[in-house]
Formats: sequence, structure tokens, C-alpha cells
Amino acid sequence: MSLSISDKLKVDIVGHTAQITIDNPGANTWDAESLPALKDLVEKLNGDKKIFALVITGAGEKFFSAGADLKLFADGDANNARTMASHFGAAFEALADFRGVSIAAINGFAMGGGLEVAMACDIRIAESQAQMALPEAKVGLLPCAGGTQRLSWLVGEGWAKRMILCGERIDAATAERIGLVEEVVGRGEGLERAMALAEQVGEQSPTSVAFCKQLVHSGRDTVIAKGLEGERDLFVDLFATEDQREGVNAFLEKRKPVWKNC
Repeated sequence: MSLSISDKLKVDIVGHTAQITIDNPGANTWDAESLPALKDLVEKLNGDKKIFALVITGAGEKFFSAGADLKLFADGDANNARTMASHFGAAFEALADFRGVSIAAINGFAMGGGLEVAMACDIRIAESQAQMALPEAKVGLLPCAGGTQRLSWLVGEGWAKRMILCGERIDAATAERIGLVEEVVGRGEGLERAMALAEQVGEQSPTSVAFCKQLVHSGRDTVIAKGLEGERDLFVDLFATEDQREGVNAFLEKRKPVWKNC
């Protein structure tokens, strides 16, 4: 029996490591099925004392994850937005609080919620062809799953503003230079390197690792807790604006949005 309650998340146990593959063709997007499944999966892994680490990657060669499926937001329904924001928060915060070591093997495009799930991990390994962005403002949205909080913490306010406010997409080399990823490897080598790091984790005392991680996170978590809640609230507030509907539908219709600033 699979550990995952969704076929959109594949799980393999290798030694003391859970290898999770986001498998939602064609861009490994997140939705109302896969997000609760991720939360459920992390909770199960937390309860299994034989699991010391997890590695998450994307199926295929092009996408780690392109984030949320924007079709979910085309109708401008604020209640749906609130539900999805809650799903994102619950899933990615569960991942961030995983008691062991979490490693993202970024094997392609990591956009929006795809980058946010990687930032919820402890360590990020990017393949050389990977590209990363938080492009939500280009479609009248905002990063509601930790993007404004965790990106600033990892790379500093200046680069966070470049990526979020200016919509700047960066390559793997730039991501390593600014501290968004810890290592860049060749195409097709990300999962192998991430699994090797996870094996190193297995040489450590899992209880010591859990306590150390708790201490490393203590200051950060105190600072960003309210910010994470604020992300979700303001994300929903956007659904009272004309720009939200214009941005999402312009993207889906493959045209340039006409902003009204209202």
C-alpha cells in the first residue's frame, strides 16, 4: 500500500530516506488533491522512526514544479482562494516542520508554489538547467505559501524584491550565488546528489538532528509566523480586485494583461 493518498505524489523508501516525486503532468502543478496529500505524507513520515530524511523532486525532465494550477483562480472566487491558500500553508508548513532533514532536488523549472515548496525544505540542490521565479504578481496574485517570508530570509531583502516585485527569473548559477540553493550539479544529477546527502544524514543521530533543526529554526520561525498568516490573508484580499481576474485570465488566454490598479 502506498504511503501517498494521491497518485500525484509518488513515494519510494530507500534506506532511511523517503524519496517523493511530484507527478502531475504536464508541469507538476499543485492542487486541492496533492497539497493535502503532501501534508498527510509528511505526518506519516514524522511518525515513522526509521525515516531520517526526505528528498523531493519533480517527474520528467522539464519541471520540478510550476506551482499552482492557475485555472483554479480564473473565476475570481475568494472562497476558493481562501481554501487553496489554506491548503498551501498547511502542506508547506508541515514540510518545513518535518523532524528530519528535507532536501529539494530541483530538476527543472521551479515557479511560484514550486519554488515555495523547495524553500520549505532544509537544503536545495539545483541542476544546471533549472530556473526559478516567483511570478505571481505578473498574473495579479502574490506568493501565499511562504514566498515573501522564506525568500527574504534566504537571499536578503534586495534579491527577494527583485524576484517578487520585478518578476525576475534566475538561473541555477545565480541561485547558488545569492544563497537560494546550496549546490548546483549537472543535468540529471540532482536526485543522485540529494540522495547522497540524505544518506549522510543517516550517519547522524536522528534525535540530535531533530533538536538541532529545531534550534536553527527557532529565531526564524518566531519572526515569520505572522508573515505566513498575512500572506494568506492578502492573497484572498486580491480576489476583490479587477486586476486579479485580469491577470490570471490574461495568462490563460496567452495575452498581455491590462492593469487597472483596482
